[in-house]
Amino acid sequence: MPTYDCTQPMESGMPVYPGDEPAELHAFCTVPEDGTCMRELSLTSHTGTHIDAPSHKVADGATLDDFDVTAFSVETRVVDCTPCTDRERLTTAVLPEGLRASGPAEDTDMLLFRTGWSEYWGSERYRDSPYLGPTLAEWCADHGLHVGIDTFSPDPVPSADPSREAEDEPTDQPAHAALCGAGRLIVENLRGLRRLPERVRLDAQPLAIVDGDGSPVRAVARTPE
Repeated sequence: MPTYDCTQPMESGMPVYPGDEPAELHAFCTVPEDGTCMRELSLTSHTGTHIDAPSHKVADGATLDDFDVTAFSVETRVVDCTPCTDRERLTTAVLPEGLRASGPAEDTDMLLFRTGWSEYWGSERYRDSPYLGPTLAEWCADHGLHVGIDTFSPDPVPSADPSREAEDEPTDQPAHAALCGAGRLIVENLRGLRRLPERVRLDAQPLAIVDGDGSPVRAVARTPE
């Protein structure tokens, strides 16, 4: 079964959402000096490739530990949004016609939006990613679908150059509101989605954090045999 690692590497100084605390991985003991090697990890629950629980945006929303472990292994359909442009608002027009007309198949749990933006990871342009417009996010929520994307967020991200932000861009994160409000999960900062076929099974297992609003994941896609 072909397998693809879709996880951004975790290291000190890695990109984080604008305004978030930086990630630091610090070796506080080493084999030569202490006989063992251990590192201290300092990062938020939404660092790198990670999953958002509904409680990330909804008061009293479901936390990660409210989900069975099987909920993080999902049948996924990849939606190709390339070529898309900087800060483009994606609408339901990006959905394949058959999917848009009849809705997802019963065996589809998640839509994985492939923008190609992971190629800009580590650059300022990564912040100028396309995003899910409210109608597209609401369509996913209404059809009971989780969402994955190869950007910081399914909503617009503050640009390194504010003049690049359009005046009509939402600032209240409507995609998060729609998806989290419907009890859906969101996987962000995926990478390498160009390699994937249309149908994959995505495993994105979070840490077992009590009352977890989010967690880094190891995101692995597997294609059907």
